[in-house]
Amino acid sequence: MSINFKDYVANVKDFPEPGIIFRDISPLMQDGQAYAAATDAIVDYAKAKNVEMVCGPEARGFIVGCPVAYKLGVGFAPARKKGKLPRPTVSVTYDLEYGEASLYMHKDAVKPGQRVLVVDDLMATGGTLAATIKLVEELGGIVVGTAFLIELTDLHGRDKIKGYDMFTLMQY
Repeated sequence: MSINFKDYVANVKDFPEPGIIFRDISPLMQDGQAYAAATDAIVDYAKAKNVEMVCGPEARGFIVGCPVAYKLGVGFAPARKKGKLPRPTVSVTYDLEYGEASLYMHKDAVKPGQRVLVVDDLMATGGTLAATIKLVEELGGIVVGTAFLIELTDLHGRDKIKGYDMFTLMQY
């Protein structure tokens, strides 16, 4: 039985502001069969890449990445906001539509030469993904792929990560 993952995405109009359609993955996560199938699809992609570590930005990157890491039998390295990690970190600052944001990872989160899959729930403009990739590479990791539940194609996030392989379950 094939699952149409779009059946498990709620389209919320005018959130967080007028004119935006928010793609809410909560229904997918609430359905055990759909969540497992989405996780398994990313796991299959990761196995073909010989992934040794999964990395994801907070918070939804954790929701997608942790079950993937678990099923692969590899670790998970979180990319967090300022002040959330207790040990020495590396950081990167990146541009948002209005302002800047920063992500941090523990200095020992990724080993040099380690094959890393970067995951998140949504690929939009690519800023968060590009920042997460930069952190992994600063630590010596090799980003062998990226994976998302949803890609918003009209925002052209792929343009920020040219040269990196990308897997998405759904496109809008």
